[in-house]
Amino acid sequence: MPRTEPLVARMREFGTTIFAEMTALATRTGSVNLGQGFPDTDGPPSMLDAACAAIRAGINQYPPGPGMPALRAAIARQRTERYGLDYDPDGEVLVTVGATEAVAASLLALCGPGDEVVVFEPYYDSYAASIALAGAVRRPVTLRPDVDGRFTFDPADLRAAVGPRTRALLVNTPHNPTGTVFTRDELAAIAQVCVDADVIAITDEVYEYLTFDDATHIPLATYPGMRERTVSISSAGKTFSVTGWKIGWVCAPVALRGAVQAVKQFTTFTANGALQLAVAHALDNEMPWVEGNRAALQTKRDRLAAGLRGGGFGVHLPAGTYFVQADVRPLGIDDAAGYAWALPERVGVAAIPTEVFYDDKAAGRPFVRFAFCKRDEVIDDAVRRLTSAPG
Repeated sequence: MPRTEPLVARMREFGTTIFAEMTALATRTGSVNLGQGFPDTDGPPSMLDAACAAIRAGINQYPPGPGMPALRAAIARQRTERYGLDYDPDGEVLVTVGATEAVAASLLALCGPGDEVVVFEPYYDSYAASIALAGAVRRPVTLRPDVDGRFTFDPADLRAAVGPRTRALLVNTPHNPTGTVFTRDELAAIAQVCVDADVIAITDEVYEYLTFDDATHIPLATYPGMRERTVSISSAGKTFSVTGWKIGWVCAPVALRGAVQAVKQFTTFTANGALQLAVAHALDNEMPWVEGNRAALQTKRDRLAAGLRGGGFGVHLPAGTYFVQADVRPLGIDDAAGYAWALPERVGVAAIPTEVFYDDKAAGRPFVRFAFCKRDEVIDDAVRRLTSAPG
């Protein structure tokens, strides 16, 4: 055995992820898993066929470190056509092993010991771990429900969180786990803080296509003064329902993209070439499928939200992503974490206690995150179990 604690101090608060723990608990108890955010249906058939064809054609060895040229070109076209943002596929686009690696590599490349990273909480759990890996310090800004139940932030809180040691502002929109899609005014406030304080923005935009009702995703890089200081991150996993493929990307100015690649090349080096070619095909050819999937997810959101309301939960209707925030206080429960951990054994449903994504635990204590990216019959089964169990 090691003579000392084997895990470095900065990582000791991070154990097995909540997603792995809840999925294991769901498997052990035979529960309906509305915890981890992955679909239970596949993406567009032509994309799957393109992956198989590329494998059979021999695209099975190391692809170029920055990514397959066809995928980098398709990503650049997507950013131009959808958002009017022009990126050089050879110098400003980098393919990564999912968005999680893109975020981690960006933080490791751009932040060092003692630097501060401002992040909106609740935050995806890998953010905190990646900030710690960089030796940096996280400075959370809390999103709180407004009178309409939409999670938002106070611009004064954001300004107060930024100081002389702030190196980066990590922004996730559409936001996991609250489902908020930042508005033009909210993004303008974030952009102004970045410009005024001369800090880098790292934007996680993996749910960019999955917005509902009248909400529209707007990249922070489109704001004045932001393209040159923004590392924009997205992936194929959520857009095309292939979360296991782990094909993500970074779009950033040459210097920032180069810094991220300098780290990325010593972590995974590169990503699966055949799957990259399939994603390139999908970006160029499967946007109608993406729109159909978005519409289907909106219907699933409404289906789950109605079921939860019928069961007595308070429901915060999301404007994007895969997730509904449910408030357990109308059920007479104060501790949503305890409730969520007991659910699989008690009623056979797994969900995520939102408290684990906060530094301010009190702010997250009432909420449980339920995923609706499942087949209708799975959602209905979960609602039936939740609403028919005693107590």
